[in-house]
Amino acid sequence: MIRGWKKLAISAKYLFTDESFLKGIHAIENLVSKVLSLALVCVILVSLVDLIIFLSRDIFSEPTGFFNKTLIELFGMFLNILIALELLENITAYLKKHVVQVELVIVTALIAVARKLIIFDFSKASGIDLIGLATASFALSISYWLIHRMNRNHRVDRR
Repeated sequence: MIRGWKKLAISAKYLFTDESFLKGIHAIENLVSKVLSLALVCVILVSLVDLIIFLSRDIFSEPTGFFNKTLIELFGMFLNILIALELLENITAYLKKHVVQVELVIVTALIAVARKLIIFDFSKASGIDLIGLATASFALSISYWLIHRMNRNHRVDRR
């Protein structure tokens, strides 16, 4: 009985060493990333089916070939799928390199802000909302420029 407790204590001690603990955390990160990517693929496929149904209904409804809804709403649906694809790319890049790629994250955020600017409804929103979007756009653009420049210089230095 005491021998069993001693083995258990030694096993527990090994499990909580820094190296084995970090391996466990790494395994959990991988599992979560894979589950997130599968869930995102489902969201993308459902969104794509929704877009196809939306287009089919509008194309085949009276008057034929004219969109009953605004093109802005249609563009928003396309951009939603594009943003989801960018998020999937972020997760895939994480699974490949086990590093969050800041440049990809900023590009995704830029697309999301651009989507909001494209579908912006001036009748329902205030000027302060537009100023906020402009500020976010500017900040993300500067961030992207800095990160892209830093990455480009880093790639040149490594050669």
